[in-house]
Amino acid sequence: MKERVTALFLALIMCYTLCACGNSSAVSDDKTISFTDSCGRVVDIPAQIDHIAVSGTMAQVVVFALAPDKLVGIADAWSDIARRYIPDKYIDLPILGQLYGGKGDLNPETLLNSGAQVVVDVGEAKDGIAADLDALQAQTGLPFVHIDATLSSLDDTYTMLGQLLGMTDEASVLSKYCRHVYDRAVSIADRAEKVDLLYLLGDQGCNVIARNSYHSEVIDLLSNNLAVVDTPSAKGTGNETDLEQILLWDPDYILFSPDSICAQAANDPAWQQVSAIKNGHCCQVPEGPYNWMGFPPSAQRLLGMIWMTYVLYPDACGYKLYDEVAQYFRLFYHTELTHDQFDKLIANSLL
Repeated sequence: MKERVTALFLALIMCYTLCACGNSSAVSDDKTISFTDSCGRVVDIPAQIDHIAVSGTMAQVVVFALAPDKLVGIADAWSDIARRYIPDKYIDLPILGQLYGGKGDLNPETLLNSGAQVVVDVGEAKDGIAADLDALQAQTGLPFVHIDATLSSLDDTYTMLGQLLGMTDEASVLSKYCRHVYDRAVSIADRAEKVDLLYLLGDQGCNVIARNSYHSEVIDLLSNNLAVVDTPSAKGTGNETDLEQILLWDPDYILFSPDSICAQAANDPAWQQVSAIKNGHCCQVPEGPYNWMGFPPSAQRLLGMIWMTYVLYPDACGYKLYDEVAQYFRLFYHTELTHDQFDKLIANSLL
């Protein structure tokens, strides 16, 4: 991690040389205010922020919901699936790259030429992040801020983001929505008898999101996640296992990732030995614009909570799934989800 960030600093210095150290995206001295980010760093930011860059895909999802028209670029290109739902005017935003994560390909020259007034990092604070952001800030002249975000604290995330961007009223709507959806889903699952469940991934369906792993929060909250392993993987690919172990766990319900073998498993005699498959209690996690259970582990996990409680505990929900999903798309993706789009999204995702 440190070696990658150091290399980025060198690239920034080279870029500054090429740009004659006078790039117009640097923070103006005309009028700034102080902002304290989630790391406790006091950062001088423009009093009026109209141009934002994001550090990664999690920040991209979160910030897009509140301020899509302020984005000067995105961390990663919209996927082909996302392009079906993201309004056209946001599709071709410049690709800035990611500060952290697997790619770590933040493009210093593109960032400096983007006109960004601030760079926003959203998520869990990584080791050494304060020093990383301070160094990036010193090299670029751009303020870098970190805002904490976990599934249970997205309401606070939007409150702080609204304060940063001077959009407190708009952020309040998203904050209240996040709190409502999270609390309602947890309440539904707590009132019901939680089902024994596995979330399986991979082209063989034999990778599992283990209990207490980085990506298991929704699964652990809303079900009895049977996948208990010695060392839960923090990777999105989960822990490798095999059908023999899945038979030992013998879940009553299985959720397959969008790129896994949901349809094949239902017709495979070997998989038919698993109670969930035998009883038809398996389905595929919806995907669009992103996987609803995470990947990236951002705000769209609220969609996963809405869908998962509806699928597993239908008698306790009391809401229409289309209405809930359409509301989310309206708030977070700024688009009206049609009934036809909805039907395609959940075609393989109901029991």
